[in-house]
Amino acid sequence: MNVLGMQTLFAKEVRRFMRVPGQTVLSPLISTTLYFIVFGYSISGRVHEVEGHPYLHFIVPGLVFLGIANNAFLNSSSSLFITKIQGTVVDLLVAPLGPGELMVGFIGGAMVRGLVVGLLTWIVAAVFSGFSLEHPLATLYFLLLSSYVFSVLGMLAAVWAEKFEQINFFPTFVMLPLTFLGGVFYSVRELPSPWNHISLFNPMVYMVEGLRYGMLGSSLFSPLVGGAILAFTAAVATGVTYAVLRSGYKMKA
Repeated sequence: MNVLGMQTLFAKEVRRFMRVPGQTVLSPLISTTLYFIVFGYSISGRVHEVEGHPYLHFIVPGLVFLGIANNAFLNSSSSLFITKIQGTVVDLLVAPLGPGELMVGFIGGAMVRGLVVGLLTWIVAAVFSGFSLEHPLATLYFLLLSSYVFSVLGMLAAVWAEKFEQINFFPTFVMLPLTFLGGVFYSVRELPSPWNHISLFNPMVYMVEGLRYGMLGSSLFSPLVGGAILAFTAAVATGVTYAVLRSGYKMKA
């Protein structure tokens, strides 16, 4: 295992998004803060409690999840895709780095960005609603694995995409619908039929509810079920991405 190569690639990925913190960290932080202010204060006047929690508290885990998911995906997908477009992917392919080592470098950098934005979102939300952390280990588990899953999916999207339009396919047509059906701003129990049943097949629901359990102490579903679903999703995404990188699909001429 080329530890030095992995460390170098990881450091490069972190430096890449830290060169433009206004775009990669501050911009999504402002967006999620606006979500909190607009949705939190406009709806909390009408909906005082959801599932036994004040509405402002209820939406915090979902907003933290949004920050993690969007930024982890964008970092790994944009970084790898740009190397393909610019032709510098050849440098990665000839370097003594295997598929697993490439994944560690790209995914590690994407996880750092996602977690930084998610944690900053949490801090900003705490200013408005107060800080709450009922189960630290459960929270850490869902934070890390959620950022990991979307980092891996970002790599997979970058390998598949051949045009800039295609790299936006997954966030627009997959992540966005699943997010708004994922219980970020409401309880999925309140959705009308059949959407309340369809939402049970949405893995984002269990990610959000897992964070909700860790931060607020309760959730609609058992955290063990959510944790198992998240681990299974991570394992499948990892296996597919590793196989794709190993085969050189759309990476080698």
